[in-house]
Amino acid sequence: MLPYIQGMGMPAMLNRFARPTLLAVLGLLAFAIPLSEVLAHGVPQGDKGYIQESTGVLFLPFVYLGAKHIMTGYDHLLFLFGVIFFLYRLKDVGIYVTLFAVGHTVTLLTGVLYGINVNAYIIDAIIGLSVVYKALDNMGAYQRWFGVQPDTKVATLIFGLFHGFGLATKLQDFTISPDGLLTNLVAFNIGVELGQILALAAILILMGFWRRTPSFWSHAYSANAALMAAGFVLVGYQITGLIIS
Repeated sequence: MLPYIQGMGMPAMLNRFARPTLLAVLGLLAFAIPLSEVLAHGVPQGDKGYIQESTGVLFLPFVYLGAKHIMTGYDHLLFLFGVIFFLYRLKDVGIYVTLFAVGHTVTLLTGVLYGINVNAYIIDAIIGLSVVYKALDNMGAYQRWFGVQPDTKVATLIFGLFHGFGLATKLQDFTISPDGLLTNLVAFNIGVELGQILALAAILILMGFWRRTPSFWSHAYSANAALMAAGFVLVGYQITGLIIS
């Protein structure tokens, strides 16, 4: 978490470091991300057809689909970016990533196998809020505002449950063959975790270079402010989708 800067409260820090970044991120997200792609955990049309037409055990194809999903799942990656932002030891990264993976796995499998269906827009709005939550946590907001520090491990596990529900809800929109369903779901989840490892490796390498530069601490606050803004934009898109659907 960012240390508190003496004599500089949240509004002053926001004005100095984050306001230009907030506006820039809001503008980029508004114009660069098509509405249809952010309203929910969308599955590409080609993948939708494959999921609906497939029967029997197709282990490797579903591993590929899972890895593809997480590598293009910007909401997942934004949350994980926030989670590892101030984690320097691989042991700590492994603990948090494992907690997130456990939550993601539980709700993905149970959601599809037991037909637990929740409105996709609501779930994805919560996922957007998870990005906001982690950004504020990194900015030390909860300690300054409420004098308490939430348990970040518990929060990571809980939000992992919601992230898993996001995809489970979308998968239930398709007619998935019951033949080989469990094995294919396990394969899909393995792909998700493999893709997550690859994405995190790239993020950690870039973060490692950035942390060695003198500008890291001077820009860490604005980076998390931008992360918070991105989360709010994602929430706004989901609410819009819920209203117009």
